[in-house]
Amino acid sequence: MIELPTTPAPATPLAVETANLVRRFQDFVAVDNLNLKVRRGSFFGFLGPNGAGKSTTIKMLTGLLGPTSGQILVLGRDLSLEPLEVKRRIGVVPEDLNLFERLTGAEMLAFTGRMYGLKKAEIAQRAPELLELMELAAEPKKLIVEYSHGMKKKLALACALIHRPEILFLDEPFEGVDAIASRTLKDLLSRLTARGLTVFLTSHVLEIVERLCTDIAIIAQGKLLAAGSLAELRQGIQLADNGEQTGLAQHTGPISLEEYFIHIVGGERSVGEAEVLQWLT
Repeated sequence: MIELPTTPAPATPLAVETANLVRRFQDFVAVDNLNLKVRRGSFFGFLGPNGAGKSTTIKMLTGLLGPTSGQILVLGRDLSLEPLEVKRRIGVVPEDLNLFERLTGAEMLAFTGRMYGLKKAEIAQRAPELLELMELAAEPKKLIVEYSHGMKKKLALACALIHRPEILFLDEPFEGVDAIASRTLKDLLSRLTARGLTVFLTSHVLEIVERLCTDIAIIAQGKLLAAGSLAELRQGIQLADNGEQTGLAQHTGPISLEEYFIHIVGGERSVGEAEVLQWLT
């Protein structure tokens, strides 16, 4: 197992906490005073429309992008003060994957393991098990460049898991993945969270989020609009800063995550749009 620092992490029930997190790109505010709290062991769904600031937030939480202002605590550690300590304890599957495609899957896992400080014996034990688990062991000499998109997603997840992280950050892990690979990933992630791993997930597939996630946060235009357990959101309760209930609180039937999401981000279709492209009907 990877050798961790002797300095104990502060005791906290939170895996991730941000305070007034801001990221600007010149005059554009991509993330605007974001205050998140992610419980340890939770399956956390981070949702928002395109351009809401989800990927920018994940890049800041994982140390790939510095914030303009604000504070990030990961496992009780200040990311700006202890970046290496945090990165040793997290796994990341970015949207663009960032795999070395002229390596085999086993070579990629070995390289990743060494970067995390694993010993050769640990890599030799874990890499074959991960390849087998991800159904990538059948063609050991196949280069990553020859992998399908779904195979690359599964390999990226294997790389993120080889050092036994405490938090797993996943940016659109189901995008472009077929039904079989998607089922494999969902089953694996459910088992991992049952064993105490914290998963921080962004996805546009709301059905998957509704099925897997225990906690949800929704942002739009860089601002946090709602956060809470899935049960609370299904009841139409908005847990934004003002704590006021939304109009969905009087909804007479069960509220789906899709209904709540569209309501909270203001995505209702306007009347004028119903008249567009009449020539197609």
